[in-house]
Amino acid sequence: MIDEIDRFIQKLATTNVPSNVYNQYSDDYPESSVRRKNLGIYLQHMANVKPKIMLVGEAPGYRGSRLTGVPFTSEYLLMHNKGGLILFGEENGYQLPIEKEKLLKEATATIILETMLKEELVFLSWNAFPFHPHRINEEKSNRMPTKKELMIGEPFLLDLVRLYQIEEIIAMGNKAYESLTKLGIKCQKVRHPAQGGKKEFVAGVKQIKENLKQ
Repeated sequence: MIDEIDRFIQKLATTNVPSNVYNQYSDDYPESSVRRKNLGIYLQHMANVKPKIMLVGEAPGYRGSRLTGVPFTSEYLLMHNKGGLILFGEENGYQLPIEKEKLLKEATATIILETMLKEELVFLSWNAFPFHPHRINEEKSNRMPTKKELMIGEPFLLDLVRLYQIEEIIAMGNKAYESLTKLGIKCQKVRHPAQGGKKEFVAGVKQIKENLKQ
């Protein structure tokens, strides 16, 4: 599994992306070596946990995994485990690509981890497009991935579903749902928690959990 994870990360690092997309794993940026290491720690941890559920979002945000390398995290969450969670933290080997005193937080990542804790769910986290799409000349911005960009992300989705033998997939938002259904992967859709969608997202995850019990 370690070799397959290494190959997966190397494939991310060598993927060419459009000019208004940031490949946070690319060798073009010296700090990306830390992000690749962070992602490797996370994916290996998931291999040990053996989750059967995968949560697929749309794309990394500029305050989130663009900086850390790990889906649905922020600098703060990567370095500080939320109460009851033993997934992240410096003690597990995670590092900041660029050392700083004030660590950024990210609302969507916080909501996801809080929900995971509250519902006692463990899931593998990923994005339909694994790189950060931004507006032209505005790297500190977010935009939805295009259809062509989502196609770039398809092989990575397929790889993870196969590698981790995922049985249940939750699509978070329309773009994730589009990608998964295009690939013929059965999934259930929940509201993206951003822009006032927290309550619907939490309710959707809770309902899926109840359905899995039946």
